Amino acid sequence: MAIAAKPKTGFWGTLWDLLTTVDHKKIGLLYTATAFFAFALAGVFSLLIRAQLAVPNNHFLTGEQYNQVLTLHGATMLFFFIIQAGLTGFGNFVVPLMLGARDVALPRVNAFSYWAFLGAVLLALMSYFFPGGAPAVGWTFYYPFSAQSGSGVDFYMAAILLLGFSSLLGNANFIATIYNLRAQGMSLWKMPMYVWSVFAASLLNLFSLAGLTSASLLILLDRKIGLTWFNPEIGGDPVLFQQFFWFYSHPTVYVMLLPYLGILAEVASTFAKKPLFGYRQMVWAQMGIVVLGTMVWAHHMFTVGESNLFQIAFGFFTALIAVPTGVKLFNIIGTLWGGKLQMKTPLLWVLGFIFNFLLGGITGVMLSMVPLDYQFHDSYFVVAHFHNVLMAGSGFGAFAGLYYWWPKMTGRMYDERLGRLHFWLFLVGYLLTFLPQYALGYLGMPRRYYTYNADIAGWPELNLLSTLGAYILGLGGLVWVYGMLKSLRSGEKAPANPWGGYTLEWLTDSPPKAHNFDVALPKEFHSERPLYDWPRRGVELKPEDPSHIHLPNSSFWPFYSAATLFAFFVSVAALPVPNVWMWLFLALFAYGLVRWALEDEYSHPVEHHTVTGKSNAWMGMAWFIVSEVGLFAILIAGYLYLRLSGHAVPPAERPALWLALLNTFFLVSSSFTVHFAHHDLRRGRFSPFRFGLLVTILLGVLFFLFQAWEFYQFHHHSSWQENLWTATFFTIVGLHGLHVVIGGFGLVLAYLQALRGKITLHSHGTLEAASMYWHLVDAVWLVIVTLFYIW
Repeated sequence: MAIAAKPKTGFWGTLWDLLTTVDHKKIGLLYTATAFFAFALAGVFSLLIRAQLAVPNNHFLTGEQYNQVLTLHGATMLFFFIIQAGLTGFGNFVVPLMLGARDVALPRVNAFSYWAFLGAVLLALMSYFFPGGAPAVGWTFYYPFSAQSGSGVDFYMAAILLLGFSSLLGNANFIATIYNLRAQGMSLWKMPMYVWSVFAASLLNLFSLAGLTSASLLILLDRKIGLTWFNPEIGGDPVLFQQFFWFYSHPTVYVMLLPYLGILAEVASTFAKKPLFGYRQMVWAQMGIVVLGTMVWAHHMFTVGESNLFQIAFGFFTALIAVPTGVKLFNIIGTLWGGKLQMKTPLLWVLGFIFNFLLGGITGVMLSMVPLDYQFHDSYFVVAHFHNVLMAGSGFGAFAGLYYWWPKMTGRMYDERLGRLHFWLFLVGYLLTFLPQYALGYLGMPRRYYTYNADIAGWPELNLLSTLGAYILGLGGLVWVYGMLKSLRSGEKAPANPWGGYTLEWLTDSPPKAHNFDVALPKEFHSERPLYDWPRRGVELKPEDPSHIHLPNSSFWPFYSAATLFAFFVSVAALPVPNVWMWLFLALFAYGLVRWALEDEYSHPVEHHTVTGKSNAWMGMAWFIVSEVGLFAILIAGYLYLRLSGHAVPPAERPALWLALLNTFFLVSSSFTVHFAHHDLRRGRFSPFRFGLLVTILLGVLFFLFQAWEFYQFHHHSSWQENLWTATFFTIVGLHGLHVVIGGFGLVLAYLQALRGKITLHSHGTLEAASMYWHLVDAVWLVIVTLFYIW
């Protein structure tokens, strides 16, 4: 029952440790380091953009080079830095500590999520080294430009799909951890605000990511095999692409913002030496942002010609979401008001956020007004607005969190003078960069233009000021990098609680030990600040019995599985589809999953306490299914729009109903067989359990074979390149077929575990997750039969 094995030393030992670790803290550090590297890289891209726009008629970059740099700047900053630093970086490191847990609910899934995220970063950047160069379509990759542009778009779409898979697993893992692994006695209303923020952001991401997945998948299918929903030549609607894209990409603004609002609340409370002002109101405001965040996407589409009712509704909700956002801002100000402020670097970033985000919020309300939006749409006014929200909002929040938790993560203090200099350079540089862009928007300068003429009044002077500001930001970035490196090399060793914080992460060493806590946590939580409450109530912290500490084993297979999946996406992006390499890498990926499933997660059987009584696998899959329901829901909604508007007309000869009903019999029967197999397991009847599981797998195989034969026959009667209904059929029914394969493979993994004796009455997480997923596959099929075969 050793707490932790002695780590290997040297470079190769350290590398092996990183490749095999399942420790949430190391994974959090990997996420954070990768995210801030992406920030630095995106910053370099932004300097290239501003260098091109510094003077009129500049030839520093060609138009194509400018578009490539602009695309990678936006994609890297949004997808690889802002979302990841606040949510998966700090979240992985801090959330289990704040909850009093040893690790996240699913440690190996957590490791896989990181390596898949790193693969997505590499996919997006490596397009530079292939013929066609980097994508040059903007981070929004609008149709039809993205369907007709160079091969870099293939890498970009593949990167988004891989990143989406990583994000969904990570978000489901966070929610399962928050629900299941809170310390005994910590109710939801006693959680720290940052944990609530991670919960809200994960929930919103699970619901909305389906939009981005649908948009990127359909663009990739169009480019690779000519299957499209958006081509007007066959009745498709290009505006539908925007509906899919913005259904995610505006809610993602709040996915970016929510974790940082939690960080700012934690920093404000700690450095004001006060409890949070309006704790419950802050929680309800966050959940209000989650709800309203899904109802505002189409304000990006006011100029596409939609109805007045459409514009009024989305304008109303866009303005309304300012209310819960304003509540959060006033809560932070109320926390600071009357406090004994310690003006350390983390608090400076909070104060800078308040000033700048207020400006971003006001201009956001302006853009919710349809007439003003018509004037400012796709102008530099919009560029300045969203940088107010993201750069001076989420970006300032990211640095508040980095400086706040830096001593805890590294065990070293930073140089306060360098931290302050970094802040002031960023604040002055930000204001000088983006305030002139509001004026440029008023003067009519469109976004995405790579050059302009010298005779346009005000443009040359304002652009030069903006470029000077960007280089001051760059200087601040150099100070930041130097300060962090100096801290790691010679910084003062950090105590356990350098700031006098009151949440549980400050109860651990700096950096924390592998098992996090040396003490047994009390089972009484009176507020979200236990380290303030317990000493005043005379609660003694007693040492934890080492025999109660169980940590998961390190594993190579999450890294291997992510690496082979990355190689699969590279082959899809770089080569015609299908190709032999993609099948080879899929086979290697499947092999990795088998090895993963047959490997012991713990050195000896461990029975986990969970708050809900549900297993971690059950809880993680339940929330992952939310995202799968969202994916099919948004695609089916798009199909219904195309069908009801008369664009998607079924061909004269459709797939046979009798075959669909036969397949329905197979799938419905398989739901019963897996249910009864699980029931037999609970009763300790292992032979009937294994037999029922095998029958379920065989029924799934029959379904897949009959559907493959149906696809082969129907493809010879109707082409998805010529008939829109056929394109929607092959997309949705084919995607369901992919889910059948995934679900069936999950059942195969459970069956192999059963044959090895690894599934017991108390350890059957793979079976629980696979059977839940299989029931989802069956339920979705019933909807598909109704929509495509009967209607």
